Amino acid sequence: MPEQPYEQEGAIVGTGMGGAMDLAASEATTLEKTPGGPDGTGPAGKPRSLWSDAWRDLRRNPVFIIAGVVILFLVFISLWPSAITWMSPLKCDLAKAQQGSQSGHPFGFDGQGCDVYTRTVYGTRTSVTVGVCATLGVAILGSALGGLAGYFGGAWDSFLSRVTDIFFAIPVVLGGLVLLSVVTSNTVWPVVGFIVLLGWPQIARIGRGSVITAKQNDYVHAARSLGASNSRILLRHIAPNAVAPVIVVATIALGTYIALEATLSFLGVGLKPPNVSWGIDISAASPYIRNAPHMLLWPAGALAITVLAFIMLGDAVRDALDPKLR
Repeated sequence: MPEQPYEQEGAIVGTGMGGAMDLAASEATTLEKTPGGPDGTGPAGKPRSLWSDAWRDLRRNPVFIIAGVVILFLVFISLWPSAITWMSPLKCDLAKAQQGSQSGHPFGFDGQGCDVYTRTVYGTRTSVTVGVCATLGVAILGSALGGLAGYFGGAWDSFLSRVTDIFFAIPVVLGGLVLLSVVTSNTVWPVVGFIVLLGWPQIARIGRGSVITAKQNDYVHAARSLGASNSRILLRHIAPNAVAPVIVVATIALGTYIALEATLSFLGVGLKPPNVSWGIDISAASPYIRNAPHMLLWPAGALAITVLAFIMLGDAVRDALDPKLR
């Protein structure tokens, strides 16, 4: 049936509070066709979710945009380092050791005559790999254990709380010196495993608290009264509403894990040559800081910018997902 035009100059629409108000026909038509309604509504007047509100705020946040651009660039060069450098990070010329910037070598050379620019670029791959893999492992393990403890409570909750207390008492750097010193593998995976081992308790506590808060809501009680299973309640009703704090903490922690890998490599228990890592280059350059500061400046600067970018991203996500800041 074709749509009938308005025969009156005004139309009556509900106010949403049990009353009504008069609108001109043009205003009523605009209200129906506007893709985005008033604040708090989306297309066709439907209420926006927390995630759509967060994405709208993030797109308007210059901190998020700057951090996102930097992170995308870091991910790009970690995947395709040859796109911006043609040299090998392991190709060295001792005749050029500790020399400064030259044509085709903007960052100069290190103590072994290797191109600092190339090693800085290839070091991005190690840092991003360790940071992303460690964060995924910590987030999955910590949120799973913490969520189950918060949902079921009882003896499992008490046991997990005591275990997290034990892990929190272990100094991270000292634990790395002890555990990684006996590892013979020269890959990133022992470092990732160590970070996951000592990093999951923080996420577990955050996830536990979020699940305890979410399971008190009426929609969870309604789902349980309708006979929903525990797995369905956890996956369909609690997890989507409790995951926001975990995402915020994990995003900020990613930068911390990158700094931790560099620290362990600097101390000689993380990655070791011939791997390319900012921590290794900083350690090798530290004795020559007075004679050849460029050897230390560029990898340390890249590390600082990377950590800062992820921390800024985490702060922006936290502000967007925190309903108290709206």
